[in-house]
Amino acid sequence: MKKLIATTALALALASPVLAQSTMSDAERTDFRAEVRAYLMENPEVLMEAIGVLEERRNSDAAASDIAMLETNADEILNDPASWVGGNPDGDITVVEFMDYRCGYCKKAFEEVSELIESDGNIRFVVKEFPILGPQSELASRFAVAVLQVDGAETYEKAHNALMVMKGDVTDASLAALAAEVGVKDIAAVVARMNAPEVTSVIEANRALAQRLDVNGTPTFVIDKTLVRGYVPLDGMRQIVDGQRKG
Repeated sequence: MKKLIATTALALALASPVLAQSTMSDAERTDFRAEVRAYLMENPEVLMEAIGVLEERRNSDAAASDIAMLETNADEILNDPASWVGGNPDGDITVVEFMDYRCGYCKKAFEEVSELIESDGNIRFVVKEFPILGPQSELASRFAVAVLQVDGAETYEKAHNALMVMKGDVTDASLAALAAEVGVKDIAAVVARMNAPEVTSVIEANRALAQRLDVNGTPTFVIDKTLVRGYVPLDGMRQIVDGQRKG
């Protein structure tokens, strides 16, 4: 009975201290606090359990919020005509990546994402250019978007892949060398497009979308109906994909 009383007191104290103590005298309040403290000292696992329940509720609320945001912005996330689409265009699962070419974790994830897409064979992959790590990031993304607009999806894929494994600084000279390496047909046209409104609007739209999704770091993935902030190993991505397929 004492344990039941103490547990109830603890629940009331955690849920609403005012409710638990509003009708108590000063002496009763002192006894109440002492009883709660003594019980917690003897049974610290109760507090850990309460913290665990609170964390579960917070995670559940966050997941529900993410789902709502994804549903509200689904068309722009999945079907934006300005974003490159790779993998299987008719795949049953869409993986969207917000990425930055200067992001170390994006580079780390690059080979694993590529392996996921190749080994699965039924994943549609969408890239969101999201430069957030300074001027070199911006320069690289402007180059990539310009390549897509001027030279098309096939050359963009080659440029994107080359930028993901590129070492050293991103400069006008290094981009010109990369453009020649991947077979850009008209480098001058790409350079001219890089600062054009058509490129700026793509990057600004991606940033606005990221803000609506509460995305502020890279890489961030949308895997069907799941929002994943941060790097995820290959096995983890496969588990998420399998979970989405099972519903």
